Amino acid sequence: MFECCDEWRSITKTIIFTMANLVASAYCVVLAILLVRTRSHSGPEGRKYYKRIGTNVTLPCETSDSHTPVQWRFNGHAIINNEGHFLQGTNLTLINLDSSHSGTYSCHEKHNGSLKNQITIQVGNSPGQPNVVCRSNAYPDTFYCTWQLASPTYIPTEFDISVRHGDKEIETIKGANHKNRCSIRFPEMFSTSKYTVTVTARNALGSNSATISFNEISIVKPDPPEIIEVNTIPKSPSRLEVKWRNPQSWPEPDTMPLKYFLRYKPVILNDWQHVEVTDVPFHTITDAYEGKEHIIQVAAKDSEIGTWSEWSKAVHATPWTALASDYKPEEHINNVSDILTSTTPSVSANRQNNSPKVELSIILFLGMFMVLFI
Repeated sequence: MFECCDEWRSITKTIIFTMANLVASAYCVVLAILLVRTRSHSGPEGRKYYKRIGTNVTLPCETSDSHTPVQWRFNGHAIINNEGHFLQGTNLTLINLDSSHSGTYSCHEKHNGSLKNQITIQVGNSPGQPNVVCRSNAYPDTFYCTWQLASPTYIPTEFDISVRHGDKEIETIKGANHKNRCSIRFPEMFSTSKYTVTVTARNALGSNSATISFNEISIVKPDPPEIIEVNTIPKSPSRLEVKWRNPQSWPEPDTMPLKYFLRYKPVILNDWQHVEVTDVPFHTITDAYEGKEHIIQVAAKDSEIGTWSEWSKAVHATPWTALASDYKPEEHINNVSDILTSTTPSVSANRQNNSPKVELSIILFLGMFMVLFI
């Protein structure tokens, strides 16, 4: 009896184990079917191709029957044969691609509109050789490099940059607001070892790179100073006082002093006057044109190395001018009636002025008459 029970238990375990395997297998099959369906659904819609400008491409509809009537759509709008593309069976051929061909193409069965294939095309070019420029406007702390392509690629393009000082790789910091710029800290000052910068542009259609080498002193170039004040000098019609401040990006003006180059001219003339200024951020122009509006700019340079900055933003000023309002008469005249009153005596005033003379004449006449009578 116990043997029968053991046999029954063994059979029960076998049945349960077999059913568990069947359930697990069924689950795997269902999961596989779902994955296949998901992939078949997302595959056509997620397909993306990059194509070169000027080439041709044929897009398949992927129907079971090549004679099935289909309709191709571009960004949701029905496509008809024209110079840019033509239909051949169920396939669509795009000719001489340009940026206007970029978009989403979908193929649908005509009778029910069901989606058979969907492809996104982006048309562009592989990158040309980057143009790389490096400059230090914050010497001796940091320098930065920028790069750009001579012509657009029209498709996403990434840039990789490598900077070496002698044989050592240097860390670069990509700009948060500038895709095509990075900054680098100088590992040491007054180094004789060259810096080598390589920029590689890369996209889905190809890649290209450019390399430049330089000594640190050759890339030192401050930002322009800022003119903060231009003052006229009273009673000096040919003088202007100009004051400026160092660029804020220059980190150590005391240990790395700048010198300056001032230029100015009347607006009506083409030729500039130039003055080089050292040590101080101000200068008095002594040969300005009297009464003429002037344009004034200033540039800066490290006192020993590097190159001149760009010119500062132009400032306009006119020297002191003697105006009519600067010369006040002894008596203040308010209006025209005051002028007439002050220059033309009144009749009553004339009478008052003449009355003493009349009285004197009468007295003399009476005196003479009395003498003759006596």
